[in-house]
Amino acid sequence: MKALSKPLAVMLLALFLLACSKVTPANFEKIQDDMTRQQVVEILGEPSDVSSASLLGFSGGTATWRDGKTVITVRFVNGKVVSKEIDTATTSAY
Repeated sequence: MKALSKPLAVMLLALFLLACSKVTPANFEKIQDDMTRQQVVEILGEPSDVSSASLLGFSGGTATWRDGKTVITVRFVNGKVVSKEIDTATTSAY
């Protein structure tokens, strides 16, 4: 019986962590223009992918968060949100 407890506990923990995904339409709605990257990370966690570039005093980039079929992409210019989009199996981009 004891040998079964540890694998069961690990499986329940994994399910709990999966259920607590921050990449959700509700969190997507919390992201507003002019938020900093850190404010967005506080809502969604660290992004899955990041790209950036700078030119003539402007810096810009894109951060993408993925969880299953949900993908949230946020674009930043000079460290502030300028646009966002979400793609899920049931929702089209905003």
